[in-house]
Amino acid sequence: MRKKVTKAIFPVAGLGTRFLPATKSVPKEIMTLVDRPLVQYAIDEARAAGIKEFIFVTSRGKGALEDYFDHAPQLEQELRKKGKDDLLATLKSTNMDSGEIAYIRQHRALGLGHAVWCARRLIHNEPFAVMLPDDVIAAEKPCLQQMVEAYEETGGNMVAAMEVPAHKTSSYGVLDVEEDMGSMVKVKGMVEKPKADEAPSNLAVIGRYILSPDVFRHLNQIKSGAGGEIQLTDAIAREIEGGEGVYGYRFRGQRFDCGSKSGFLQATVAFGLSRDDLRDDLEGYLTEVMSTRKAAE
Repeated sequence: MRKKVTKAIFPVAGLGTRFLPATKSVPKEIMTLVDRPLVQYAIDEARAAGIKEFIFVTSRGKGALEDYFDHAPQLEQELRKKGKDDLLATLKSTNMDSGEIAYIRQHRALGLGHAVWCARRLIHNEPFAVMLPDDVIAAEKPCLQQMVEAYEETGGNMVAAMEVPAHKTSSYGVLDVEEDMGSMVKVKGMVEKPKADEAPSNLAVIGRYILSPDVFRHLNQIKSGAGGEIQLTDAIAREIEGGEGVYGYRFRGQRFDCGSKSGFLQATVAFGLSRDDLRDDLEGYLTEVMSTRKAAE
């Protein structure tokens, strides 16, 4: 019987330099889309997929991220006293029980592969997920849940994949497809950030993975790759060379790159418009802005 995926690694050690000066004192992962931090979207998605243990790979200056998941007794008491039960329930949903969450420090910024490797002693011999909070995915069924259900059929290793314009392949790990099965593709190779004319396809890897623990053995052996970093895609590619199955999963949903300012703004608007309590005011404002711009032109 295939082991269930119950652990997830969240690499959150980055400095968030694209969002300076905000990230001078606020970890990027707790910047908010509407009223929820980026990391909360990732946690909720992981819980929906059956994840029970949450491993954060952090760095110096991320104390506010750790505090976010802690209990806030004084705030809870105030909300209870004022009868604000809805807000109290929302607040409690952000709490993480003792033993449910762990923090590992990445002391040197050596890339995603190195960040995942830092958590190796907490995984043991079982499959695990990797989730990048920068990639926020709006979906009727959460992306990782879709992948876990597909993984139960395939085993091996699985990456979330989406088609991107050819000129953007240099920003992603790109799949070399052996067999296209619709929502799933069997992968025969992976290339990290290829030039447009050298990319094997336009099917790019985004920030959701289900991986075999054998990946850690490959990460132990890999030296720096593209960009001078230890690339996770290089370790996954070695799984292919060793005869292990690697699959790309075309998830159903819309992905927002919240590691970029434009992606973050797009996600804010999209999630705002999806809220019954915000939609009318926001739609009215956007219509007014567009009308004003057209009149000015």
